[in-house]
Amino acid sequence: MLTAEDTEQTTAAWQADLADRIEEILDRKRSSVQGRETTLAAYVRILTAQYAAEEIRRKDAELVAAFLKSIKAETSEKETILALKALAMTLITSPSDIIYDTAANPLKRTIFDSASLPTKIAAIHALGTCTFYGGASDDEILENIAYLLEIISSDGDFIEASDDPDTVTAALEEWGFLATLLEDLSEDTEDAMDAFVEQLSSSALSVQIAAGENIALLYEKSYTPLEEDETLSEHSDEDVLEDPEEIPGVPKFVKRYTAYRRTDQLVHTLSELASLSTRRLSKKDKKHMHTSFADILNSVENPTRGPRYQNAINHETGKRYGSRMVVRIHQDGVMKIDKWWKLHRLEGLRRVLQGGFVGHYEKNAVVFESLPIMITNDRKTTKERD
Repeated sequence: MLTAEDTEQTTAAWQADLADRIEEILDRKRSSVQGRETTLAAYVRILTAQYAAEEIRRKDAELVAAFLKSIKAETSEKETILALKALAMTLITSPSDIIYDTAANPLKRTIFDSASLPTKIAAIHALGTCTFYGGASDDEILENIAYLLEIISSDGDFIEASDDPDTVTAALEEWGFLATLLEDLSEDTEDAMDAFVEQLSSSALSVQIAAGENIALLYEKSYTPLEEDETLSEHSDEDVLEDPEEIPGVPKFVKRYTAYRRTDQLVHTLSELASLSTRRLSKKDKKHMHTSFADILNSVENPTRGPRYQNAINHETGKRYGSRMVVRIHQDGVMKIDKWWKLHRLEGLRRVLQGGFVGHYEKNAVVFESLPIMITNDRKTTKERD
């Protein structure tokens, strides 16, 4: 077991290592491509494993400028992708109200101009993080949602990545992540739904699931709780749904707009995907597909029900089991993911933080504010998202 002295020494070690890496990143003139790759990899590794807001706060603007130099130069694929990851990690560690204005155009140029598909994909993810944490306005968020939808609708052709499933998946994922920032998507839902439904026929499972999760999010967002100054008599019975967790005193949910005009056709498509038998998928992928689309179908038919919602009745309580998706935090803590917006936020944070998610969730207020869910003790809960 580490003593307090050991912990202090360990902290001092990574802080000193980070200080050295920052100095190397900022001293670009005396660096080589290989040296920058090594330094950027170390910087990303440290910021992933440690919450280092104080250590980078006074240098964050200079660091972003250095990362953008590597991104613009694109001297090597490895350096460019690491610089994109470093930019994202810096913004999650130390958000800024002004970085978006500096970084958005270089990122979009990289997405369009790079000859490297992995670089395009990394830049799409970096654009999502930069929009979320870099100070983008609501209009700029909407602009980027439209930009990502162009990539999705064109199967990547809009950015010269024709029919590349990984590029389309990245655009779908970041679309969903950014959509959670906006309260009202009623004017943007029709075009988005058409694009997502089209992608359900993709030959790539990652594209199908990402499109399906966005569909579920849009159905969820089309219902909101009954306001205090509203009455049920103002709405038709079919537009009113109960609280999915059946908690006493929680207001009913009301349909505010139609998410998709051909829900009957969509339900048929999702039902097929939830039970599709195909030899092209491994047993693991087939299970992932069936589970994902069963969830998505359930939410399209009942938009207030989130991921992993179980309709079965708990005989002890007389109520449905409800949402069973949790993320385990250490040995006993669990975080309940009972809404699609929560799942999109979780997936967006994990794409950047990877194995450092739990550490940042506990120490980084920015991460907690992105996914403000109370952690509860539950030794009985065993299911987690794959």
